[in-house]
Amino acid sequence: MNEEIIIITETAKESMDMAIRHLEKELLNIRAGKANPVMLNSVVVEYYGSPTPISQVATINTPDGRTLSIQPWEKSLLAEIEKGILQANLGFNPMNNGESLIINIPPLTEERRRDLVKMAKSEAENAKVGIRNARKEANNEVKKTDSSEDLQKNAEIDIQELTNQYIEKIDHILSIKEKEILTV
Repeated sequence: MNEEIIIITETAKESMDMAIRHLEKELLNIRAGKANPVMLNSVVVEYYGSPTPISQVATINTPDGRTLSIQPWEKSLLAEIEKGILQANLGFNPMNNGESLIINIPPLTEERRRDLVKMAKSEAENAKVGIRNARKEANNEVKKTDSSEDLQKNAEIDIQELTNQYIEKIDHILSIKEKEILTV
């Protein structure tokens, strides 16, 4: 196989890796009933006049599987953090004890679990589209090379095998997430 085709294949592999990483990041945002500091990633707090991510103004811990504890670095931020959590519309109701905020994560209903599985499937489908787009781009680049037809066909076969491997990875990641969501 010539060097040009090898580079095209590597570029396709990098694009597919990026699609997998993006999927994993998006699936972290779909909560499965367990407390996780990542759940608060979308929360922004007004800090000295500028919107700041909560992780930059407080420590977030999970004392147990159903509780998030938020310890601000400055006590004066307690009210702002509470306001930010409520504005993020995550369905959480923080309790302020004067020192920190405690959020009890309610157990998921069966209907909510099904909705979360649908969201996870949608994210997985988006990742598959990204994989297929990377395959299409790579195949188009291979056709532009001045390699022999046999080399081009072999490269397309290799790219398709790579695509199949990544689609399998996505299906595996999705099945793990589905199991996690549906486990009560």
